[in-house]
Amino acid sequence: MRRTDPQDHGPVRYGPSALPDDGLPVLPELSAVLAAAAGRTRHRPVGGPIGGDTALLDAACGYWRRRGLPTGPEHVAAAPGAPALLLALTAALGGDVLVPRPCAAWWVPYARLLGRPAFSVPTPAECGGVPDPYALLETVRRVRAEGGDPRLLVLSVADDPTATVAPPEVLHETVEAAAGEGLHLVSDETWRDTVHSPHETVLVSPAEMLPRRVTVVTDLAGAFLPAGWPAAIARFPAGATGDALHARVLDVLTALDARIAEPVAAAAACALDEGEAVTARLAAGVRLHASLARAAHAVVTASGALARPPRAGRHLYADLGPLRGVLAARGVGDAQELEDFLGARLGVPVPGGHRFGDDLGALRVRLSTAELLGGTDEERAECLRSHAPLELPHVRRALISLRSVFDDLRDDAERWEPPR
Repeated sequence: MRRTDPQDHGPVRYGPSALPDDGLPVLPELSAVLAAAAGRTRHRPVGGPIGGDTALLDAACGYWRRRGLPTGPEHVAAAPGAPALLLALTAALGGDVLVPRPCAAWWVPYARLLGRPAFSVPTPAECGGVPDPYALLETVRRVRAEGGDPRLLVLSVADDPTATVAPPEVLHETVEAAAGEGLHLVSDETWRDTVHSPHETVLVSPAEMLPRRVTVVTDLAGAFLPAGWPAAIARFPAGATGDALHARVLDVLTALDARIAEPVAAAAACALDEGEAVTARLAAGVRLHASLARAAHAVVTASGALARPPRAGRHLYADLGPLRGVLAARGVGDAQELEDFLGARLGVPVPGGHRFGDDLGALRVRLSTAELLGGTDEERAECLRSHAPLELPHVRRALISLRSVFDDLRDDAERWEPPR
């Protein structure tokens, strides 16, 4: 059992942003909706109602119904970003929190903020985002034996930071284990709409397996909105338990005055309605980032480093443990030093695995594909329009820069190998 403790290298405020940005221009149709709503609210307070207005809640219901999760507006709440929803859920549920290791960088700080113990559980070999079911049972048993009160498990089927998608059979075992221990599950499904090969990847929500004990949270910055337009939605279980939790979460959001600005709420409702322009942009963005992720994965693994093939999102989780000797010679012995080393050489943020609850001594980092799109709005827009984005000069330069850093490490490692 491993309790998540603050790391020696930098407090939370120096960690990565909550979600990897897509780096792409804002969809004009959404900008128009936001601008029109801003004009209407110019002479009155711009904060919408706590929990979301009718249009946004109805759009959220439609979004989930299209994904096989029947939902009524009385079971939905909206807030300015998923962190606000997770804070409210953690406060409402009480008890200790369980998370997979590694996990999204923004999950654990809210438990700490509320003074709640948070315990990390190793993930299975197949994927990140969900804890290994046997390790989960052992962790719950030990926490209770030590006087703890585990109540909440946070997981993600399409995961940040590992960019993997949990196979349904693995997820089912974990959900059954959690249900047997009476845990409530929060399923962070921010990245479910960014699966790289949706026709080849089976993604199942825990809410389909355990409808009465799962709350689904989706941050719209994952697939639909710019990160600077904070909006997220939560779907609560039907029944008395879900109704009570929904009411307590709204109480917390009210105390925080956590309301979505009306222009952003209007854009969020438009995005969740999934009109033709929205779905076309989403598909194009997913294809672009999938191709970049595959290229980055090829570069990383060619150097001798390890990484699971990316299946969703805009990122890649790399393990440079096989290059530890070469890195040690360059003064790199832990994840913070690796973050500094790669960040300086690549000229972009490369958060270390310790930011995601991983062991500080493990040489792991998250690489963002948005950093390969170019440095100007014009270059990034060109990536979106191109049928061969990897052939664009600015993308090729970015990949060459990435390859040169990793090839340099590989070449050093090969020179150090003893003769056979």
